[in-house]
Amino acid sequence: MEVTSTTKFVRLSPKKARDVAREIQGLPVSNALDILTFTPKKAAQLIGKTLKTAIADAENNFSLDTNSLMIKEAVIGAGPTMRRFKPRAKGSAGAIIKRTSHISITLVGAPPEKKKRAPKKAAAKKEAPAAEEATA
Repeated sequence: MEVTSTTKFVRLSPKKARDVAREIQGLPVSNALDILTFTPKKAAQLIGKTLKTAIADAENNFSLDTNSLMIKEAVIGAGPTMRRFKPRAKGSAGAIIKRTSHISITLVGAPPEKKKRAPKKAAAKKEAPAAEEATA
């Protein structure tokens, strides 16, 4: 079962966020949270929030075991770019580009195992006594 969580319009450059996202791909959720906690980047905090949301969705909405969850993919897409202009010398203008990102994390986990019933014991088959062959 796959669970996806997305955070859109994050005020962070996608290039900076992809470095952190590559570090956690393919890891178990607990290891990924440890890495994100101790990574001193703004992207680590934002990706951590998205990851915690995905974990909560998996646990509450799909009844998945959080210990068995793995990160299948962590994708950082480019969002819309805000363009601003700053006055420069001699009446010109310099462009300021403010980039945004979309963070998407997909988790994979097995559904919790249901208790298996013990197979019913087959009723003891009554064996008919072997017919003795009469010798003539």
